[in-house]
Amino acid sequence: MDILNAVKGINNVLWNYVLIFLLCGTGIIFTISLKFVQVSKFKASFKKAFGGMSLKGKKAGSDGMSSFQSLATAVAAQVGTGNLAGAATAIVSGGPGAIFWMWISAFLGMAT
Repeated sequence: MDILNAVKGINNVLWNYVLIFLLCGTGIIFTISLKFVQVSKFKASFKKAFGGMSLKGKKAGSDGMSSFQSLATAVAAQVGTGNLAGAATAIVSGGPGAIFWMWISAFLGMAT
């Protein structure tokens, strides 16, 4: 039982103070050092991701996958039911402020 209490104590300290600060701090540092790459390169990233959608019915090319197919595969692999249920649970338990903080963390996470 002592080990369980020790793990809970370490978990509380890490997730209450250290890791939240490190995650947000890293996002802020990358955002500033990369000169707000989320905003400055938005048009280029949007064009790269969705530029091949106008090629309806055509093959991707000799590479194998188009950029949109690659994006769709990556999003499908990363966004699961846990992420959807987690966001819904955060909104129910935290209210509309949870959406604001999800947007802030997503914006900072785009630079990493």
